[in-house]
Amino acid sequence: MTFKKALGIVAATIFAAPTFAASFVNGGFEAGDTSSWTVGSSGDRSSIANSQITPATFLPGGSQYNTGSQHSAVIASGTVDPNIGAALGSTVYSGNYSYRVEDTTNGGYASAISQTVANYSDANIFFAWKAVLENGGHSQNQSALMMITLHDDTTNLDVISRIYNAGAGGGGVDTRFSTLGGFFYTSDWQVEQLPIDAALSGHTFTLSVLAADCEPTGHTGYVYLDGFGAITPPVNDVPEPASLALVGVGLAGLVTTRRRRAATAA
Repeated sequence: MTFKKALGIVAATIFAAPTFAASFVNGGFEAGDTSSWTVGSSGDRSSIANSQITPATFLPGGSQYNTGSQHSAVIASGTVDPNIGAALGSTVYSGNYSYRVEDTTNGGYASAISQTVANYSDANIFFAWKAVLENGGHSQNQSALMMITLHDDTTNLDVISRIYNAGAGGGGVDTRFSTLGGFFYTSDWQVEQLPIDAALSGHTFTLSVLAADCEPTGHTGYVYLDGFGAITPPVNDVPEPASLALVGVGLAGLVTTRRRRAATAA
């Protein structure tokens, strides 16, 4: 085979290859910022019932978008939640950063963030979240609220939807949530997965997350978000000192056992 012919075959192979699908960028906020995300402001929700709120309300172009107000933030690993404390566990699912939607105090605000990926063809979509919703005894339509949707823009359908509120009596949450004082919260990271089969491959998807204080403004609501991507990242799992000590004892015992067996065999 001549060099020219071989080069032609290689070129044909390259140009015949399928177009690579888009993928998520900075889905774990590991750039230390919100690059590639559409970030909403912290707008006033004190006159808006939960039944009327959507993430789009507080994203750019929404009726409550306010460029001068920002309560959300990138959170560094090791950050302790100021309301739930150690009972909430880690505030970063994997890596060094996560994102907290809305702040940790009351005030009657709501915040949102979203990211869209087009022509998606990886095998899965994953993301992880934790939430803290303060129960102030309000109705479900007035209480602190979280709303997470993974929307298939191609078919205009929500393929994952998580909507919870801190309404009196606990009817707005489920078994994912624990209680502490006046708070509903998720101590475990909630890992969501959407398998991409032939019917979904190549579609455009948008993940949107909203968190809102209660409508009467006296109780807080916020969401931690991390790990938006095609694979499940390894969970940040640092053993406690007591656990490390037990591991050390176990290893020491194993070494002693092996030495005894070696001595007996000799």
